Amino acid sequence: MESQIKDGISAAFQALYTHDIAADDVALQPTRKDFEGTYTFLTFPFGRVSKKGPEETGNELGEYLKANVSVVADYNTVKGFLNLVLSENSQVDQFAAMFNGTDIAASPVFQVEKKNKTVVVEYSSPNTNKPLHLGHLRNISLGNSVARILEASGHKVVKVQIINDRGIHICKSMLAWQRFGNGETPASSGMKGDHLVGKYYVAFDKAYKEEIADLVAKGMAKEVAEKEAPILKAAQEMLKKWEAKDPEVYSLWETMNSWVYEGFDATYERMGVDFDKLYYESDTYLIGRDRVMEGLEKGVFYKKEDGSVWADLTEEKLDQKLLLRKDGTSVYMTQDIGTALMRYDDYPDLSQLIYTVGNEQEHHFRVLFAILKRLGYDWAEACYHLSYGMVDLPEGKMKSREGTVVDADDLMAEMAGTAKERTAELGKIDGFTEEQALKLYETLGLGALKYFLLKVDPRRSMLFNPADSIDFQGNTGPFIQFAFARNSAILRKASQLGIDITGIDYDNVSELHETEKDLIQAIGQYKEKLNLASDKYSPAIIAQYVYDLAKSYNRFYTEVKIFDEQDLEKRKFHIALSALTAQTIKLCMGLLGIDVPERM
Repeated sequence: MESQIKDGISAAFQALYTHDIAADDVALQPTRKDFEGTYTFLTFPFGRVSKKGPEETGNELGEYLKANVSVVADYNTVKGFLNLVLSENSQVDQFAAMFNGTDIAASPVFQVEKKNKTVVVEYSSPNTNKPLHLGHLRNISLGNSVARILEASGHKVVKVQIINDRGIHICKSMLAWQRFGNGETPASSGMKGDHLVGKYYVAFDKAYKEEIADLVAKGMAKEVAEKEAPILKAAQEMLKKWEAKDPEVYSLWETMNSWVYEGFDATYERMGVDFDKLYYESDTYLIGRDRVMEGLEKGVFYKKEDGSVWADLTEEKLDQKLLLRKDGTSVYMTQDIGTALMRYDDYPDLSQLIYTVGNEQEHHFRVLFAILKRLGYDWAEACYHLSYGMVDLPEGKMKSREGTVVDADDLMAEMAGTAKERTAELGKIDGFTEEQALKLYETLGLGALKYFLLKVDPRRSMLFNPADSIDFQGNTGPFIQFAFARNSAILRKASQLGIDITGIDYDNVSELHETEKDLIQAIGQYKEKLNLASDKYSPAIIAQYVYDLAKSYNRFYTEVKIFDEQDLEKRKFHIALSALTAQTIKLCMGLLGIDVPERM
């Protein structure tokens, strides 16, 4: 219908004003709810073409469309807004074209054209010195959802992460465990491995601050004490030993990292996310270091008197960037150069390399991409930083070193617990076994968490409030999940009554309710919303779309008494519309990484 209208408007401009406007350049938007109509065309920009005011232009275009385009039944013009009212038959026809029983993949509205290029999406990318926290949850939810959206829109997607398994921060946890751990292991402590290692990262920071305070008390300036604290120097020495593959240090590193990986895997499994390929900083930094040394030989980089290697990016309106320390050890930038090179070697057909990293690293990625270009890699243009805002809590910002972060595992458990409390308050688990109830709480809790993190535009910082996220009313995951469960109940009842919705006589379906028209129109927008979310790397577009769809269905459910309808074909049509709505909700929530329960 949209194509027919665009073609009609293109023809109208030629017939009325002898003006060429391509159908693809015609912009339509949904009509506002306070006006009658389905599509709206803005006439303000075309006064120079019609040589008339926007309202008169709208009336002339409306008359032409009403007379020449079968799907347009009527129109109304409000100032420069031409609102088009679609014929009822065309809306029934649109639904018939979209509905294909339970096979959603066969419906034209959900089919996409496959692309030939590969998109690599990096997300999570944790350090092996602490467990995942709330900030990681936004990162993981965002990256995983963007990957799902890109794949649904036809791209070949590879999900990757870089595990930051080396560096001074890793040595801090290792050194603290050596000094204070007394041989403690995940098995002996009963702690997840990532939690145990994180405990010693906090212990290092506590000991470090105590040493600084002691040095300051003895008369040393604080700035000097921060560099001269013995425990920090010991960690720096451990890093040198690690890079030299000292057997004792390397063995401890492997052991503690293995504890962390087991912990991460358990968290990822609970979140329902995975990766196609893992990269490790302990591998990639060596490649990066080699490329830096090659760049130094070619004059791309320069060496200072102390032996450190730098990139001068002032021509790119950036700063000078350290690439190798004076002792020859690597920095994050060195590792990221190596990682980018490995990924391009692994996927030479990549069209986009997306880094899902917080907005505090925007400068870092501008520098990285500039360095890759300096090194002569044309594919650096394909690198993109998917920047997102930080997540804060009502209590304020989180700090890993001080142990004040909100742990991801604890938060997920808390969300499931809150879901249990809210569900019990509403009395919505009658007839559930204990196992079914626990699964429901998990589905609702994680759905609430992910939806709250994804409904906000990625570029914006956000305040996460667990209590608000799990409300069964408003723009929340549980609200949408409940709309799906309500829908599923309709379909179960129809099945119990033996109502077959695969063979509707559409010629006998008439007098559509306004809520039905709204639903048909909303479902028809799926592909447009998917492509927009894909182009902008924004799950928030899908979140808003599926929320609006759930609201539209709730209005339909309230105002149309589905099983009270006496006309069998209309009743079947109501149920089929429910089925297609349910499929669309489930598909959209899947793009957000959220499960939907059949019963609530």
